[in-house]
Amino acid sequence: MRRNDAIHLGLMLFALGAAYLVPFELLLLAYVVLGPAHYFTEISWLHDRSYFLPHRGIAIALAVVAVAAALIDNASWFGFAMWGALVVCAMLAATTSAIESMLLFIVAIALSAIMYSSGSSLAVIGILIPTLIHVSLFTLIFMVLGAYRSGSRAQAALVVVYLLSIAAILLLPPTAEIRIANFARVGQDYFGNVGPALSRLFGVPGLVLDTRLTSLLAFVYTYHYLNWFIKADVIRWTEVPKARLAAMAVASTASTALYFYDYAFGFTFLLALSLVHILLEFPLNSLALRQLGATIQGAVRARHAGTVTASAGRSRPVDTRASKRASRSR
Repeated sequence: MRRNDAIHLGLMLFALGAAYLVPFELLLLAYVVLGPAHYFTEISWLHDRSYFLPHRGIAIALAVVAVAAALIDNASWFGFAMWGALVVCAMLAATTSAIESMLLFIVAIALSAIMYSSGSSLAVIGILIPTLIHVSLFTLIFMVLGAYRSGSRAQAALVVVYLLSIAAILLLPPTAEIRIANFARVGQDYFGNVGPALSRLFGVPGLVLDTRLTSLLAFVYTYHYLNWFIKADVIRWTEVPKARLAAMAVASTASTALYFYDYAFGFTFLLALSLVHILLEFPLNSLALRQLGATIQGAVRARHAGTVTASAGRSRPVDTRASKRASRSR
C-alpha cells in the first residue's frame, strides 16, 4: 500500500471512529470548519478548469441560482432548482451530441412530471441532492473511477472499507450521548429534514435525525472533506498563486468565524456557499456519471467478448475433426 493510500485509510477510519464517539459534535464542526475550506479550494480548482463547461459564463448563472435557492422557503421549488440545475449541467457537460442532449432532456422532462405528480418527490430530491447524493454517492463514484483507472488494489480496498463503514453505522448504530446540546440543536436546523426525506423515499415511516442518521452524516461529510484535502497531490488544487491560496485561507477562516459570531447570518451564508460549490460541481459530477457508465459498459463488452472467444476456442477442435473427416470422404 502506498503512503498516500495508508493516510487515506487512516483518515477514513478516524472519521468512522469520531462518528461513533461524537456524532453530533463532529457533524457540525466538519460542516462549519472543514466545509468552507473545501468550498473555496474546490471552486478555485474548478475555475482553473472552466468548471468543465463550454463557457465560464454559465458558472455565473449557476452561482446565482445557488444563492437564490438558499433563500427559497418552498421545498418543492428548491428541489426543482436543484434538479433543473443538475439536468442542465448534464446536458452541457456529459453529452457529446445534439441527439444525446435531446434524449436526456426528454427523459428529464418525463422524470420531472413523475416527481411533480407524486407531490413531495421534488422536495425529497431537493433535500437529498445537496446532502447525501452529493456528499456520499458522488464521492463513491469518484473513488470507484480512481481505483479502476489506477488499477490499484489498495484503492479498490478503500472503496470496500468505505461501504463497510456505512453498513456498520446503519447496522450497528452508535450509542453516543449528546455532549454539547447546542450542537445537536444546530444540527437539527441544518439536517433535520434529511430523515423525513429518506422516510418518504424508501417508504420507511418515522425516520428522524437520530444518533444513527447523525453518525452516518457525520461520517460521510467528514470523509468527503478529508478526501478532498488529501488528494492535493493528485488533482493539484494547491498549485495556485500564493496570493490566491492565502485569500482562500482567510475567506474560509472568516466564514467559520462569521457562523460563530452571528449564527443566523452565518447559517444563511454557509448554506449559500455550500450550494454554490455544489452547483458548480454538477458538470463534473455529470461527467463522472457518464465515465462510470462507459467504464461499466466497456467491462461488460470485454467480458462478453472474452466469453465468445472462449466458446470459439472450445468449438475449434470439433470443427477441425469435421474437416478431416470431410477430407477423407473426398
